Parts: sequence; C-alpha cells; structure tokens
Amino acid sequence: MIIYWLQLLGTAVFACSGALEAGRKRLDLVGVSAVSFITAMGGGTVRDVLLDREALLWTADPAYLYVSIGAGLMTWALARIWIPSRRLLLVLDAGGMALFAISGVEIAEHMGQSAGIAVVMGLITGAAGGVFRDVLCGEIPLIFRRSELYVSAALVGCLVYLCAKALNVPAATASLLGVLVIFFLRVAALKWNWSLPVFVLPEK
Repeated sequence: MIIYWLQLLGTAVFACSGALEAGRKRLDLVGVSAVSFITAMGGGTVRDVLLDREALLWTADPAYLYVSIGAGLMTWALARIWIPSRRLLLVLDAGGMALFAISGVEIAEHMGQSAGIAVVMGLITGAAGGVFRDVLCGEIPLIFRRSELYVSAALVGCLVYLCAKALNVPAATASLLGVLVIFFLRVAALKWNWSLPVFVLPEK
C-alpha cells in the first residue's frame, strides 16, 4: 500500500508538471492529455519493461491512466484562471521525481533485485518521465542541461532509503525519509544554484 499511494501521488504531480509544460508550448487539449500521461507514466513504463514485469503499471491498474489524464486536465482548467510560474513547474517536477524514485527502488527490491539495480530502477522511474516531457515539448531534457542538482539528488535519496532499511527503520518511515531528502535537495539546489562540476575539455 505504501508503494501504491506513493505512485498515485507521484502520477498526479508529474502529470501536473507535464500539463504546465504543454500549456507553455500552446498545445491543444489532446496534446496536454498526452504529455501529462507520458510524463507521469514514462519512467514507470521503462522500469517495468527493464524488470520484465508481467504487466505495465498502468495496464495492470487503469487508475494510473485516469489519475494522470485527470490531473493534467484539472491543471489545464485551473491554469485558465491562474497562470502558474516556471518555478512551480520545477517544484512539481521535484516532487514527482522524489515520489517516483523511491517507489521505483521499492518495486525493484520487492522483485528480488540487488541494491545497485534497485537504485538504477529508482533513478529511471524518477527521471525518464521528465525526459519524455521535455523531448515532446521541444526542450533539451532537464537532466542533460548544465543546471542544479537533479539525478544526483535522487541518487542520494535512494541511498538514504536503503541505508534506513538496513538499519531496520520501518518501511513507511524509510520511504518518507527518502522522498523528503530528494525533494529538499532538489528545491535547495534550485534556490542556491547547487550543481555538480562540469567536465570541459580544453581546446587545442
């Protein structure tokens, strides 16, 4: 149940971020719905394919389909009254990434994967949807830009979650801790411009 509610919440949050980006690109209602769904379900779909799960998350439980499209349409409707800022898109993206990353680690764990594979699945679950959103909207994916901490924040949160579990912290508490670490690292990086060193080759 912890995984389930984390994923539903992450679905809604990521769908909102997809709808906001689609709105900024002036897409129609079909485009908003498509981008919302792909943003919300893209990471989980890639994870499920790589883990060879019996069914994709949203085909096994259509609630994910309804939540992603519903949240996107609700965002579209509300944005006609109140225009959200670009900052809000980044904060929503941080929330979605945090929720999805930890749920991805948990799913991989429950399938008997090693800690290393579980972390990779968490990163894919948390970041792939945002990559698809940016590509569909004609943007360089956020994770490839020279910008504030992104995937590295998810990595730290996933490791915190695994360490907490290793110390026999209850599963719900460990999940919440991992989500909060990712979210606050990402938001702090946005506020104070924290970033990793950039690899630059000198020109000859």
